[in-house]
Amino acid sequence: MRLTGVGRRYGPAGPWVLRGVDLDVPPGALLRISGANGSGKSTLLRLLAGIDAPSEGRVEGRPRTAYVPERFPSALPFTALGYLTHLGRVHGLRAPVATARARAWLERFGANGHAGTPLRELSKGTSQKVAVAQALLAEPELLVLDEAWTGLDTAARAELDLAVGELTSGGTAVVYVDHDPRRLAGAVDAAHRVDGTALVPDTARPAEPTARVTVVAHARAGTPLPAGLPDGTRAEADATGTARITTTPAHSDTVLRALLHADPPWHIRSVRRPERHPEPEPERGHERGPGASPEPSPASPHPDPRTEDPYPRPRTEDPYPR
Repeated sequence: MRLTGVGRRYGPAGPWVLRGVDLDVPPGALLRISGANGSGKSTLLRLLAGIDAPSEGRVEGRPRTAYVPERFPSALPFTALGYLTHLGRVHGLRAPVATARARAWLERFGANGHAGTPLRELSKGTSQKVAVAQALLAEPELLVLDEAWTGLDTAARAELDLAVGELTSGGTAVVYVDHDPRRLAGAVDAAHRVDGTALVPDTARPAEPTARVTVVAHARAGTPLPAGLPDGTRAEADATGTARITTTPAHSDTVLRALLHADPPWHIRSVRRPERHPEPEPERGHERGPGASPEPSPASPHPDPRTEDPYPRPRTEDPYPR
């Protein structure tokens, strides 16, 4: 996908919000967009998602796109599962497939217990999980995320990080805005900033976090490391067949799958995950429906190796049932 000379203003005599924007979005790329509040970031994301049309310039090669807006319209006459199934049908899925994918994503985000809850009765955090799930179940070729992590609890933020890594490894392009400059910093392919009405390279990209996931695996001596490890992954194997692989948290599941599905397979000895940077927890509210209970706290997807199985199995089930 490519934007050439794209501009956007509201009304024929209105001021330009964006002008002269050139941007390439290749398959599998992870692109970060930053800028001050009100600078036009959301306008750019709506242009990328096809929600808005440019006032001038060209958008070429538009792929199948999914979009998580900054504000989710929760006052809709659906339950969480009904809404996701409906959106799946809009994307061309058969109803049973749409329902299965919807349940799979609700479960991954710890919201399956609210599948039958009307959208208007959901807490802000659960509404945001539904907003993210509706985009992910569509198997998009381009995913556009406008502050999609805002309102999610810690476990759901980590799950969205993992989902982004899975999608980019599979060839989906992801363009995102987030208030936290550390978000996916170690995996970003390019960063851009809205400056005035222009889009410019972001020279203030945050450094890659020093804390990374480390995987220790073993195979027969001389077994080659699997091909197709994510970009930015460092891997080395010694003469005894023991490999040490470090990668970003967003790509850890992809590395584990590559090791286990290699021929011959590697045996996972240990997985050490970094301590997370502290992030403020969103306000936890009760569901507003009569008799509804508070949103449960989902279990962390990253167990403590001191108390849990030190050899966790990566996901091997297909999150996109057909």
